[in-house]
Amino acid sequence: MSFEELDLDPVLLAAIQEQKFYKPTPVQEAAIPVLMDRTDLLAGAATGTGKTAAFVLPILQYLLEEPQPAKFPRILLLAPTRELAFQIHKVIKQLGTNCNFPSVIITGGFKMSQQIENLKKPCDILVATPGRLAKIMQEEGVNLSNIEVLIIDEADRMLDMGQGPTVHALLEAIPGDFQAGLFSATLSGSGVEKFANEILDEPEVVQIDAPNQQSEQVQQIAYLANDKEHKQALLTNLLNDASCLSAIVFCNKKERAIEVTEYLQSQNVSAQVLHGDFIQAVRLEKMQKFIRGKIKVLVATDVAARGLDMLNITHVINYDLPYRGDNYIHRIGRTGRGQQAGIAVSLVERHDLVNLERIEYHLKQKMPIGKMPGLEANFKLKDALKKATSKKKPKKNAGKKKATAKKKR
Repeated sequence: MSFEELDLDPVLLAAIQEQKFYKPTPVQEAAIPVLMDRTDLLAGAATGTGKTAAFVLPILQYLLEEPQPAKFPRILLLAPTRELAFQIHKVIKQLGTNCNFPSVIITGGFKMSQQIENLKKPCDILVATPGRLAKIMQEEGVNLSNIEVLIIDEADRMLDMGQGPTVHALLEAIPGDFQAGLFSATLSGSGVEKFANEILDEPEVVQIDAPNQQSEQVQQIAYLANDKEHKQALLTNLLNDASCLSAIVFCNKKERAIEVTEYLQSQNVSAQVLHGDFIQAVRLEKMQKFIRGKIKVLVATDVAARGLDMLNITHVINYDLPYRGDNYIHRIGRTGRGQQAGIAVSLVERHDLVNLERIEYHLKQKMPIGKMPGLEANFKLKDALKKATSKKKPKKNAGKKKATAKKKR
C-alpha cells in the first residue's frame, strides 16, 4: 500500500515526501483508515514502528476536511513524558508544514504563566502532559470545551506513572462527544484494557507487534563482565569501535549515569549525561547536541527511553540491565529505526543474571553471548546460572526440622 491509497490530502502527501517516507508502516496502514473513518481506535504497537505519524496524519486530515477559524483547541494529544510530547509536536510541525494549524505544547519544566499566555492565542492542536495540563486547568487557563479528537499515546507508560486519574479529570472537562484513539506498546493486562473501556466507544482494535517483539533490524548481544572495572573496559572498547557512530548508554539510576559519564570523559570519549533532574531547557539542549552529532554518547536513565527519535543511533548499550522486559524493548527501540540496522548490547555481571532471565522470558528467546578478545569474563553463563539456582533451592532437611519443632511445642 502507498500513502496515496490512504486518501490523504495532497498537502499531506507533499509533506510525507519531504520527510522521505516512502510507504506506510504496518501501524500506519492499519490505524490511519480507522481514525479517518471517525472510529475510536485501540492500537498496540512497539516503539519505532511509526505510530506517531499514524495518528498525526489523520488529525491533520480531519482539520483539512473540517476547517474552522482557529480559537480554542480542537485536537488534544496527551503523552506521559515531556520528551514524548516534544517528539509528537515535532512530527506535527513536520507533517503539517504545508498546513496552517496553530499548535501549542504544554509540559512541565517551563513557566506556567507563559504557557497560559500561549493558550490565549488561536490554537487548533494541543499537545500536553497530563499533570501540567491539569494544573493549568485548575487555574482556568485552558478551554477544552471544543475538543473533537483525543489521542492518548503510550497509555501503558501513562498508567505506570500513575497518570490515569489525572487523565480522567481532564476528560471530564470536555463537555461534548469526541473521537478517541489510544496507543500503547502493550495491550495486555487489565490496566490498559480497563483504561481503554473507560475512554473509548466501541473501538477498532489493532495489534501490530506483540509487546515482547523487538525490531528485526536490531542485532542483540550480551557480554559477561566480572566487575565494574571489567564492565567499563568493555564499554570503552564498544564505543571506540569504528562501527559505533552514535550511542545511548542506559543506566538504571541517576548516580550511575553520572559516574559512567565521568569515566567516559576521563577516557576522552565525547559523552554527556541525561537524567530527570535537569530542567527541560537543559534536557532539550543536550538532546539537540546529540542529535546534531556534537556528542557521540548520551548516557541516560530511562527518561530518554521513549520520545527520543532519530535515525542515526547505531548502538544502544545497557550498562545496567533494566528490571523489566518491556523497558528493555523500549530501550533497544532507540536504534534500528527507519529501516536502518542497529546494535543493542547488554553488559551482564553476575548480579544481573536475574534481570537477564526476566528479559529472555519476555522475549521468549535466549540472548546471544559474545566474547571480546582480551576481555573475556572469568566465568561462564551456565556455571553462574547453576550456582544462582542452587542458592535458591531449600535445604533438604529444612522442612523436616520445622515439622519436628512444631511437634515438640
